[in-house]
Amino acid sequence: MASRVARVTQKALSRRKFDAVVIGGGHNGLIAAAYLQKAGLDTVVLEKRHLVGGAAVTEEIVPGYKFSRCSYVLSLLRPSIIKELDLVRHGLKWYYREHGSFTPLIDSDRSLIMSSDPSFTKQQIAQFSSRDAENFHPYEDWLSKYAKHMESLLDVIPPGESKLSYLRLLAARGVLSDIHEFVDVLTAPATKILDRWFESEPLRATLATDAVIGAWQGPSTPGSSYVLLHHVMGGVGEREGAWAYVEGGMGSVSNAIASAALEAGATIKTEAAVQGINVVDGKVGGVTLDDGSVIESNIVLSNATPKVTFLDILDKAHLPEDFLSHIQTVNYKSPVFKLNVAMDRIPTFRGHTNGPGETAGPQHQGTIHLNSETTGMVDAAFADACHGIPSTRPILEMTIPSSVDPTLAPPGHHVASFFIQYVPYEPKDGGWTESKKSEFVNKVFSQVDEYAPGFSDSVVGYDALAPPDLERIFGLTGGNIYQGAMGLDQLFTQRPTYLTPAYTTPVSGLYVCGSSAHPGGGVLGAPGRNCSKVVLQNKKKHGF
Repeated sequence: MASRVARVTQKALSRRKFDAVVIGGGHNGLIAAAYLQKAGLDTVVLEKRHLVGGAAVTEEIVPGYKFSRCSYVLSLLRPSIIKELDLVRHGLKWYYREHGSFTPLIDSDRSLIMSSDPSFTKQQIAQFSSRDAENFHPYEDWLSKYAKHMESLLDVIPPGESKLSYLRLLAARGVLSDIHEFVDVLTAPATKILDRWFESEPLRATLATDAVIGAWQGPSTPGSSYVLLHHVMGGVGEREGAWAYVEGGMGSVSNAIASAALEAGATIKTEAAVQGINVVDGKVGGVTLDDGSVIESNIVLSNATPKVTFLDILDKAHLPEDFLSHIQTVNYKSPVFKLNVAMDRIPTFRGHTNGPGETAGPQHQGTIHLNSETTGMVDAAFADACHGIPSTRPILEMTIPSSVDPTLAPPGHHVASFFIQYVPYEPKDGGWTESKKSEFVNKVFSQVDEYAPGFSDSVVGYDALAPPDLERIFGLTGGNIYQGAMGLDQLFTQRPTYLTPAYTTPVSGLYVCGSSAHPGGGVLGAPGRNCSKVVLQNKKKHGF
């Protein structure tokens, strides 16, 4: 895909005036471009890297091994986008994870495996508590009710300043009928919710990890239950709540979207970094690239973070002081260290045998939760980071997509993705040097060995990304995978600020279409689709 979209020169682009310019070729930017182009707007996407996709990319960092380098699983991508852009025809294919999670215990050969088969999952939980086994599926049904409330808002363009329209919107979706319990789900610590339903570990810890994924919080932090809710929304294909691996890695999602945009007639240019957003008399006039060339347009959509959009590439003189103050205080704090590993064999976990011929078993297919046997372990890991040091025993969410997708590694070999928490952006003893990253990776490998003896010996190579690397490579300010924290103060009408209607900015014709806008982060696609709707509405009404 990179070679297909890179043939247009920046000089050639500067000789054209486009109806719309999209800054950033991440999945949301590509989605917005596809919808705008299909609606008849001549649209160009400008991506600073050598390939499209933003955080949803596949890269061969170790020769022969394909990594989903940043985002790594599929579930939240809106079904409407898959259908309307015909992404399956454009090459999108996925493998369901029939076994969603595996939590081994470090002090025994016991483990908890969660499956799409309710009876199997119930038997697994019953090892630790018969009461919890009976409660688990009622809990899922209860949580799904509130997830559906939230999911119904994903494709909605948040109302403006009218409080009445806001309440009507919530009432129409049944939210107000359960408002007291719903507020509790949104504001409570995850441990408070989980303790009402369950008594045993590792079940509580396994569920609690969903409440903290990518967030600077522990399961005992107020508001953490919302992130838990965020991760039970969605689904893949016809399966509600399912998660899947994308064939060829997450870059295949972005490539399918790019293919749809190109087919519609959009232009996509890689290695085209935007240096500035041009404004004339309060209205956007286009962008200036890093080589000095100018692309004119009266509509510009930014898929970058608010910091990059409003503080780095737009002259702050064009922004009101109150808006600028809000943008300067967006919370980007992130605990994430991403580690991609090439292996010459599938790991063997204590107490489990691999498949015939050392192939993958159920324990390899889903998310493997290491250092996560108790919610106390998760809280302790977070406490370390709060004191400015990487977690002594970091929470390791390991996935092995090659356990179901043979296209990612040579025969018999595998790739693993580690989503690791918690680490500070800058440890108190100094920044993330290569030696510090290497030291941290070695600690991770040695702790994986405690669960899967011999794992370290299987490592062929790896790609280690500390928070500053995620910021530098993918443009994720602070290393935050959501383009801004997903707390209640940064959701819905507050994302990224309530001072302007959703997706718009104080500069006429300038819009935000990335995860910093409603409904937020994850490979959702809704911000890009929703933003394109607002652009088309405004163009029809006002001409910009």
